[in-house]
Amino acid sequence: TAYEIASCLVGSEMCIRDSSTGGSSMTDSLKIYGIKNCDTVKKALKFLSSQSLPHEFIDFRENLISEDLYKTMEKAVGIELLINKRSTTYRSLTDNEKQNIDYELVSKYPTLIKRPVLIQNGDVMVGFSEKKYLELLL
Repeated sequence: TAYEIASCLVGSEMCIRDSSTGGSSMTDSLKIYGIKNCDTVKKALKFLSSQSLPHEFIDFRENLISEDLYKTMEKAVGIELLINKRSTTYRSLTDNEKQNIDYELVSKYPTLIKRPVLIQNGDVMVGFSEKKYLELLL
């Protein structure tokens, strides 16, 4: 199953491991979601390349996530981790919008999603940490 999400908070990470998959290996499809100009996304991509880990980068600003994937990720990590409340975009929302974040709002403002999100064989990690990436991927 493919998931999508994202996180630009340095040191903020969360890993959801799908126990039914038995973990992951380097041969599994590795995807990283975010926006190409996010510094934390750049660090994560550079790290994956330095470890010779083949991966696919998906810029969700150019390729909007589907509603099903948004709901799956929201369910997996929760809305508190999914939404970047430190972003300028979030701070510019009305109080009503902040209380009612849904797929429609996220598709209108994709930068509400934290970055990056790494997904491999049912394992999902929000944020970037070299140590956590190594634990998840190797």
